[in-house]
Amino acid sequence: MTCFSPTLRLRTIWPASRGRPLAPLLACAVAGALACLGSGPAVAQAARYEIDPEHLSIGFLVHHISYTNILGMFRSARGSYSYDDRSGALTDVRIEIDTDSVFTNHRKRDDHLKGPDFLNSGEYPKMTFTAATAQRNGDKSFTIDGQLELLGRSLPVTLQATLNKLAQYEMSTFRKPWVMGVSARGSFKRSAYGMRYGIDNGWVGDEVSMIIEFQAQRR
Repeated sequence: MTCFSPTLRLRTIWPASRGRPLAPLLACAVAGALACLGSGPAVAQAARYEIDPEHLSIGFLVHHISYTNILGMFRSARGSYSYDDRSGALTDVRIEIDTDSVFTNHRKRDDHLKGPDFLNSGEYPKMTFTAATAQRNGDKSFTIDGQLELLGRSLPVTLQATLNKLAQYEMSTFRKPWVMGVSARGSFKRSAYGMRYGIDNGWVGDEVSMIIEFQAQRR
């Protein structure tokens, strides 16, 4: 629709419309003006997403004496972020992990990981990743430059994330919330956080590879 000034349009059509009621002409002009206003770009609104703890996996891989990688996970975590599905803007990311929930399927090793040589869960019960914004690389890929707080230190860590799916949840019987599925990967040097046990003698690798998989519900 071509936008026009209601005043200008009325002056144009009024001389040829003498004798016609003024109200229909005013209504037409107002309707046209409103249509022009409505045709402008809509203001996008970001929605808050909360990670579903029942569909959240946070894993890690670390070299063990160069023979293989130890695969572990954290069994207790939570998180949220904001996402605008019109613009693709991802903001205000926060993932909080309980360090004493570490699990590698070996009780003695898990107890060691919770102790002062590694996570020191008694003094530092939380490990937190935060990011104010993210860079969108394509329709479904993002680079998230954030901060990982661990053992009292906060250092830069980057996650590469993929939006797998965003839709109303098919498996819900009654309420069908909007759900986003995400896969993210990243890594960091544990020595940067002062966690040096087993590095010098080659028993435990320095680099920790992170594996994050989750579903989040729109609130």
